[in-house]
Amino acid sequence: MKNEREITLLKQLILSRKTDEIKGILSRLHPADIAEILEEIKGENKKVFFELLDLEKAAEVLEELEPAERIPYIEAMPESQLVKILEDMSADEIIDLLQKMPDEKVEKLVAKLPQEYREELKSLIKLAEDSAGGIMTTDYVYLFNDISVAEAIEVVRKFGHEAETIYYLYVVDQEKHLTGVLSLRELIAAPRHKKIEEIMHKKVVSVRVDEDQERVAKLMAKYSLLAIPVVDAENHLLGIVTVDDALEVLEEETTEDIHKLAGISTEEDTLLINTILGAVKKRLPWLAICLLGNTVSALVMQGYSKVLESVVAVAFFIPVLMATGGNVGVQSLALSVRGLATGEVNAKNVPKFLLGETMAGMLVGICCGAILAVIAALWQKNFYLSFVVGFSMGIALMISAFIGVLVPVVFDKMNIDPAVASGPFITTMLDVIVLLIYFTFTMKFLGLNVKLQL
Repeated sequence: MKNEREITLLKQLILSRKTDEIKGILSRLHPADIAEILEEIKGENKKVFFELLDLEKAAEVLEELEPAERIPYIEAMPESQLVKILEDMSADEIIDLLQKMPDEKVEKLVAKLPQEYREELKSLIKLAEDSAGGIMTTDYVYLFNDISVAEAIEVVRKFGHEAETIYYLYVVDQEKHLTGVLSLRELIAAPRHKKIEEIMHKKVVSVRVDEDQERVAKLMAKYSLLAIPVVDAENHLLGIVTVDDALEVLEEETTEDIHKLAGISTEEDTLLINTILGAVKKRLPWLAICLLGNTVSALVMQGYSKVLESVVAVAFFIPVLMATGGNVGVQSLALSVRGLATGEVNAKNVPKFLLGETMAGMLVGICCGAILAVIAALWQKNFYLSFVVGFSMGIALMISAFIGVLVPVVFDKMNIDPAVASGPFITTMLDVIVLLIYFTFTMKFLGLNVKLQL
């Protein structure tokens, strides 16, 4: 837990450039707290502050920052100093950083790293950024299956300090095929003379190196794992994905979906926008789609203009119907997208989920329709109009719930991100459908013999 007094004092010391006192406070702070302070410091003071960190602490602080936020500090750093910092960072964090940098600079940096780093990093950089290989670390401990427990404990003592986590110990054969796993507690509690293959668990949950990072995170959540091994097509152990990286992936994917539901860019893109023009370019496509959809709604209203002229009160209830239909559609959309993302909605239960949401929409529609019908009757003193308004509301909400579920499910079947079926897209489409329902029932039940004007 960070000390607020120390943080306030740090800000004052930075302004007065009292470096010795700043270094004393930094030595007591956690890297995560230092990273948070960096976000609060403005302008050139950021650089001054970061340069006061020793190389080991600087590496830890960089790991706490988002990859895109690290670039300004990296670019301002002498190359020799940057190489030393990279040596103190874990492999997965280095890869995250290098993937954000120009290729020519990456080649120069990797060439200056120690020999044991080079080939490993070159192969990892080639892996897709959003795959298991892109987020795995190679800083882990593995054991050969034919050694004794006593020998394994010595291996952990020798290499454990370099590993990102040693809670799980992965077991391999002489060709480094993954054959088992055991926890550190199981290793310590086992008789010293036993072989590792005698005490290991042979059924290991693992992922392929090209597996999507979101599926990796879901598997870890499903099996309550602190780490998961990454293997190639021949089951060779390549690395592990730790729980902190999985949490970051889930946060990124959730943020991305929320932004898509709102019809705006992802958080990373939004953070990189520095101009008003950039923001306009990111949001304009979705707004253009909504504009076209609303134009269609206007054309529908023009087509039924004679209905509005015959019974002016019909127009009074259009905003209520459109807004409520859109709200119900977005609610169903949110449930559907979340269900698809978590696996709760799948090919087996889609019909059941679709029917359930439609029935829920119908019941909500009956309640809201009855309330609106009573309001219409008391307000306009017209029984037929109140019936049309209430009946249209009921049908509209049922169809809105149905479409709110159906659209993302169809997108998912087409291998399109279901979050693309965003709120603005759904509400715009439902506006047109609700208007068509309302005007159709108005003409039918009010006995209006009006020709559609197109």
